[in-house]
Formats: sequence, structure tokens, C-alpha cells
Amino acid sequence: MPAVNREPHKKGDFLVDYEEKVFEDVKAEPGQKALVTFHTVAFEGSIGLVNLLQATRLQRKGFDTSILLYGPGITLGVQRGFPRLGDEAFPGHLNFNNQLEKFMAEGGKVYACRFSTQALYGHGEAAFIEGIRMINPLDVLDCILLHKRDNAVIIDTWTV
Repeated sequence: MPAVNREPHKKGDFLVDYEEKVFEDVKAEPGQKALVTFHTVAFEGSIGLVNLLQATRLQRKGFDTSILLYGPGITLGVQRGFPRLGDEAFPGHLNFNNQLEKFMAEGGKVYACRFSTQALYGHGEAAFIEGIRMINPLDVLDCILLHKRDNAVIIDTWTV
């Protein structure tokens, strides 16, 4: 068997060239919009958190950014905590809440579907993080269509 004659990696080492940027750093044109939709369940994979971070990044690049929570996506917007709401039971337990609150504090808008809230998940409007705007289920498609009409950047988040 061949011998491996390399020093083991140690804390503080770089494994890749993280400073090289291949593409230009795109900023929004005045009035440009973005929409990030979520039809995914909280804590069932990383895509929910990853695209919340992408929404924040779009906002910081100057896009007028909205988040749409519908279907199982509404689970990202409900208040959490244990033993009390707002108490972090373990590191990362409140990552969705914290990211949505930060996004809204920086000017982002978050919408959540009333149908999936009540009919599918048995929650009421009071269950949501303050600042999330509840919408009629007929508004879900119209929100997407209005963003398409405005040539917005749209990122859809699905898990199946």
C-alpha cells in the first residue's frame, strides 16, 4: 500500500482559494426586485436556511426583496423556542426565526399564506414572527406573477 507523506491539516489552514472571485459583484439596478419563495419544511434539509441567507444577500445588494412562505414553507415563519418562545433549546434551534427577523429589520418583506397556516398546519396568525404579513391563498400566485411582470429575480425553494 502506498504511503501518504503529507502533513495533516490543522486548525487555521485553508483548503481552497476563498479569495478568488470569478464573476463580477452584481448590484441591483434602481427599483429592481427579487422574490424568494419557500415551499419547504423547516429543519428538513439545509435549503431553507441557505435561501434565507440568499434573500438577505439579495437585499444587501440593493434588490427590493420579498420572501413568500406557502405550503410547508409557512413552518419557517412560526415562532419557536423551548421551554418558552424565544428560548434557544440548542445551537441553531432558532436559525429560521433569527434570519427572518434580521431580513425584516433590514427592510425585507415576508408574506405567509393563511390557507396553509390554518388548513394544513393548524396554526393561527398569532403563531408567526412579528412583521410577517399574512396573505390570502389567492395572493400566492399573484405575488409570483407581479414579480414576474416586474422582471424580478425569483428563487424558488422546494423540497419533495
